[in-house]
Amino acid sequence: MSIVGAYLRLVRVGWVLVREGVVSTLPADGLPPLARTVHAVAGLLARRRAAGEERGTRLARAIERLGPSYVKMGQFLATRPDVVGAEIAVDLSALQDRMATFPRESAVAIVEASLGRPLDDLYAEFGEPIAAASIAQVHPATVRDATTERRVAVKVIRPGVRQRFAHDLEAMYAAARLQETFLPDTRRLKPVEVTRTLEQTTKVEMDLRLEAAALSELGENTRDDPGFRVPKVDWERTGRDVVTMEWIDGIKMSNIEGLRAAGHDLDRLADTLIQSFLRHTLRDGFFHADMHQGNLFVDPEGVIVAVDMGIVGRLGKKERRFLAEILYGFITRDYQRVADVHFEAGYVPARHNTASFAQAIRAIGEPIHGQPAETISMAKLLTLLFEVTELFDMETRTELVMLQKTMVVVEGVARTLNPRFNMWKAAEPVVGGWIRDNLGPKRLLTDLRDGAHAALRLAEAAPEIAARAEKLSLEITAMTEKGLRFDAETAEAIGRAEARHSRSGRMALWVIAATLLYIAWQLA
Repeated sequence: MSIVGAYLRLVRVGWVLVREGVVSTLPADGLPPLARTVHAVAGLLARRRAAGEERGTRLARAIERLGPSYVKMGQFLATRPDVVGAEIAVDLSALQDRMATFPRESAVAIVEASLGRPLDDLYAEFGEPIAAASIAQVHPATVRDATTERRVAVKVIRPGVRQRFAHDLEAMYAAARLQETFLPDTRRLKPVEVTRTLEQTTKVEMDLRLEAAALSELGENTRDDPGFRVPKVDWERTGRDVVTMEWIDGIKMSNIEGLRAAGHDLDRLADTLIQSFLRHTLRDGFFHADMHQGNLFVDPEGVIVAVDMGIVGRLGKKERRFLAEILYGFITRDYQRVADVHFEAGYVPARHNTASFAQAIRAIGEPIHGQPAETISMAKLLTLLFEVTELFDMETRTELVMLQKTMVVVEGVARTLNPRFNMWKAAEPVVGGWIRDNLGPKRLLTDLRDGAHAALRLAEAAPEIAARAEKLSLEITAMTEKGLRFDAETAEAIGRAEARHSRSGRMALWVIAATLLYIAWQLA
């Protein structure tokens, strides 16, 4: 898609946000005079019906008008309060991923094309859609084996969603580049990299084989865990555009009265939910990153079943140790250790003073001590921690921000089940056990074993490393003696690309200006 097309789509996005009254609700404090003028004009151009509505309502309507790609982008940015701010992240987290269903006939065609077999060979029955989201929709179906018949849920990709998202993504990249160019203070948030992460995340979601793989992996990790499981995948009936999984008969965790009427112990469910999430995070380094109430069911045996594994998070061993040491440091009031962990992990630049950073950490930790345990939120603690790290130039760590956001959601669900939920008491069996196993004497044995493995791999690769180093040395010597040269074809190609980029940029600016003049003329 051309740069001009991307900028035109961006103009449309801005116009929808203005008309739905979203821009006028954004804070204008600290904006330069020109930006404050634009902010005031945006308020005059907003629809009248938006005047008495909350910002979250306006934002939801605007994003729904823009289409499925922007619904998905809004949900993604809800996991990045470091980018959009905590208040807007809360508004975005309320977005409902509910879209109009597409016809059953289209779904049948997609299933048959993806699996390469007629529908009647795959399913005994294939019903009408029961739920539709921005990327896919779900159909109830029945599979008949030799002697048994079982119900399944079939998730089918939405027609044309990949092409639509690819076009909208160009506009998102254009906005990110403009932000980096004209708002240099926001470069620390890496808007282009954030957009690239959105692109990768959504591409993964659009390949339903990868969601099936995530379900399978989490199923293996939690095979022996008490009170938690995920649906089984039917791999024979799963492909790029369709995934078939076990049908779940259960009550949604958002239906508190239904859970209570069915006789489930809500306090136990709250404890199991948070312990399961922490177990996945610390033990496995792999967690469901979209564990809101709509994706959680409770089956008749009282087991929590998590569905929709389109978004997952991973933590390496270093990040898991980082998280555990932070929690342990706050519990023991060892703020210097919390600060040292940030510097050891390389999250805070070495130019800062560790004692000053520890002082900032103490400002978070001390107010916690002395409060009743049930009022202390682990998610809020991490949120405050990341706010402080901004003051010390800590760059965005996508995996940690996703963890923090997911913990906010999971802890919120637990508190809807049990308003007196004690996060620390519930988490202690998992966090305490992990700390004892990984921050005590066992840690030294593990580090020694990992070090030995790393040394062995390095020894095996030593001949290849030496050969590459020798080749690099010869190339550098030749470059020093003869200089770095481009051949004529390379130099010409660079010139053509630069000229084409400049022409496209000027053309885009003229198109945007003409579009804005047309809009102003229509309003007049």
